[in-house]
Amino acid sequence: MQLGPNPNAVYPNENIKSVCYIKNVITRPNIIVGDYTYYDDIGGAERFEEHVTHHYDFLGDKLIIGKFCALAKGIEFVMNGANHRMRSVTTYPFNIMGHGWEKAMPTREDLPFKGDTVVGNDVWIGQNVTVMPGVQIGDGAIVAANSVVTRNVPAYHVAGGNPVRIIKKRFDDDLIQYLLELKWWDWPARKIFDNLEALCSGDLTEIRRVQGGRDA
Repeated sequence: MQLGPNPNAVYPNENIKSVCYIKNVITRPNIIVGDYTYYDDIGGAERFEEHVTHHYDFLGDKLIIGKFCALAKGIEFVMNGANHRMRSVTTYPFNIMGHGWEKAMPTREDLPFKGDTVVGNDVWIGQNVTVMPGVQIGDGAIVAANSVVTRNVPAYHVAGGNPVRIIKKRFDDDLIQYLLELKWWDWPARKIFDNLEALCSGDLTEIRRVQGGRDA
């Protein structure tokens, strides 16, 4: 009996090559992705790493993405290496041009450093979204297409715009807290399979009948 797609497959559905499970194609150790998180791009979903830019080992920042996230075509994660000196006379990156100018190599302390970029679990990010360095997007959040995420997005909130702003909560505070404690994305495959109807129901009371979270 099948309990869902293989989380270790590159393409969860072999008939749809535009959807790729990111975890199984990344090569950089500083990108960490959870099971079932996918990138959707008919132009090459398996080339997700090309959408993580200015990501240099010497800076040490990580991109961390949780489980069951849905990332749409055209996403870009801009990492800390995109930053230039801001406290010196010029912001020009002489060092990358070479030919003697490499003596002006900045240190990590010279650059604005925002830390790791973290995307929670069950996050939906629309097409052509840009996520700036050091941003944290909470579990269950939704980011509208064409947004530029310059600030943190709380769990189970909808955000959009350039720069991004919080539009609304998806659910009331009580249900948000329940879901954060339930952590359905950590369930084994069998439990997810058995509770798909509750997870996908428009009747939000259905999820409270599932064993788990604070009511367990």
